[in-house]
Amino acid sequence: MQVSNFYPVRPADLLLVIDLQQDFCLGGRLAVPDGDAVIPLINRIASRFRHVVLTQDWHPAGHSSFASAHPGSKVYETIQASYGPQTLWPDHCVQGSAGAAFHPDLDVPHAELILRKGFRPAIDSYSAFVESDKTTATGLAGYLRERAFRRVFVAGLAYDYCVRYSAVDAVRAGFSAVVIEDACRAIGLSGSVAATEEEFAAMGVARTATEALLADQP
Repeated sequence: MQVSNFYPVRPADLLLVIDLQQDFCLGGRLAVPDGDAVIPLINRIASRFRHVVLTQDWHPAGHSSFASAHPGSKVYETIQASYGPQTLWPDHCVQGSAGAAFHPDLDVPHAELILRKGFRPAIDSYSAFVESDKTTATGLAGYLRERAFRRVFVAGLAYDYCVRYSAVDAVRAGFSAVVIEDACRAIGLSGSVAATEEEFAAMGVARTATEALLADQP
């Protein structure tokens, strides 16, 4: 992993914190291994940023990405949705449920926006920018442009899904993207971590670590 790059935080930078919700943490319905470990790091990192956005997976009951919505299908099976391959997940982050709430240890009171995604019943949404049909925008790119942000630092859960697609789509939308790798954890399905790192290299997504980011000097 290339995690030693130094990126001093600038006024036009924004921290994008991905899906630090109960269902993705220990005891949750789609717990990411060791996911809770990123929370203290993200709290530290966020204190260095004036501008923070939190994303929140926000599915209706019976969402099309849930295995339970497809009788005879299994969790982690891949089906063909109208927009392409779709992994089937356990029911998770259902609107208004305890599992959809942010983890109670997340301490980012100065977050300026909570972006909910995945609320359309027939479309999943890994990315904070564009839903899985690659057409339906979340509105985040417009928000960042209106506020003159140029570079997005990304951390959270899960590295090989929502962090991956958010970072790549940030670049596609014209922003610079830096993933803070030790402030992420992966699900790790069928080579997903290797595929993530290959796509980051191909798309020009930079990678760093918490200590390098927070250092006063390179």
